[in-house]
Amino acid sequence: MAARRRASSTATATATDTDTSKSETPTSQEHADPPIAPPKSGLIFKLCLFFAIPYFYLLFYHYKIESELQRSILINAGLSLAGFFITQKMIPVASRYVLRRNLFGYDINKKGTPQGTIKVPESLGIVVGAVFLVLAILFQYFNFTADSNWLVEYNAALASICFMLLLGFVDDVLDVPWRVKLILPSFAALPLLMAYAGHTSIIIPKPLVPYVGLEILDLGWIYKLYMFLLAVFCTNSINIHAGLNGLEVGQTVVIASAILLHNIMQIGASLDPEYKQAHAFSIYLVQPLLATSLALFSYNWYPSSVFVGDTYTYFAGMTMAVVGILGHFSETLLIFFLPQVLNFLLSVPQLFGFVKCPRHRLPRFNPQTGLLTGTNDGTLVNFFLRLFGKMSEGSLCAALLVFQAIACCLCFVLRYFLTGWYK
Repeated sequence: MAARRRASSTATATATDTDTSKSETPTSQEHADPPIAPPKSGLIFKLCLFFAIPYFYLLFYHYKIESELQRSILINAGLSLAGFFITQKMIPVASRYVLRRNLFGYDINKKGTPQGTIKVPESLGIVVGAVFLVLAILFQYFNFTADSNWLVEYNAALASICFMLLLGFVDDVLDVPWRVKLILPSFAALPLLMAYAGHTSIIIPKPLVPYVGLEILDLGWIYKLYMFLLAVFCTNSINIHAGLNGLEVGQTVVIASAILLHNIMQIGASLDPEYKQAHAFSIYLVQPLLATSLALFSYNWYPSSVFVGDTYTYFAGMTMAVVGILGHFSETLLIFFLPQVLNFLLSVPQLFGFVKCPRHRLPRFNPQTGLLTGTNDGTLVNFFLRLFGKMSEGSLCAALLVFQAIACCLCFVLRYFLTGWYK
């Protein structure tokens, strides 16, 4: 949680590490608020090129996908591209407004250096969320008719995402205790749970069928409970796996890219129209998420000129939970979230009060060397530093994002080898 210029900012300790590490009290010396640094467009271009080549190869060449579905995906991609440029233009404007309202932080991982005294505008996730919602609403005009079976669930998904975006911004402004943070997603998930009219059954893994005696098991309300818990986990897991410039947005970009590739592969390999529509539904929400997140990433990558706030982490986590639930690939989603699962397991003793939990569970920064040293706090960030030794913030974040990408690749490998044997 970012520290802000108000007397109550240090009154309540929380376990949330979101947003690169901001210090709790500003320096006594006032600084003029300089314009934020320009976006790192070269990095974003390389990332887009790296992802777009295999994505569009699968979409147009490798798989025989219906032209109507390709058209819908392309229209959504065009809207998403426009959203990227709009978001990139709006972030500097929004930065000036949040600075005027004293919604800023100081980068703890640069404390003791000139960069550590700069006011960094935060809660810029509100720009990403606002542009995303406008794009998602406009897309309905091109793809859904009034009697579409998916329209109700699509709007329920947007209601949950919008609700979570609002709660995240409220958290950034009011700095609520972390115990309250844990239950915020449960309120935002209600529209989705109430509108969900899909199946509540699961396919029993083939090795377990002789023991269970069933191939398909209807879980009823237990399945909806699982959906609820998945939404709570995904939202909070992005929020607590944080503390470095670019980590929150970076992990979202990696996971969203993996989700898109997974969706295209499932559409291309399936003959079931309902199954294809479920994965297309996921694409329609993830493409705008990826595009707007890349725009934010261009400002948030090390050295960061803006902080994303709990507004973004809650929004991104809820969006990916929604597409995993309505796209019916929640098991795959959890494997994509493997680093977040490990971070949560490492965090359990502190999150549930078995071990003392400081406000910021961040590494120690040495201003002389510019390197971070791991502490005994239970986070994946500190675990990496204890395992691999001291690193700069940029190198550490890059290593964690590579680990995220490896986890996503592992998921694809597991699906390839287990298909036909496991399910």
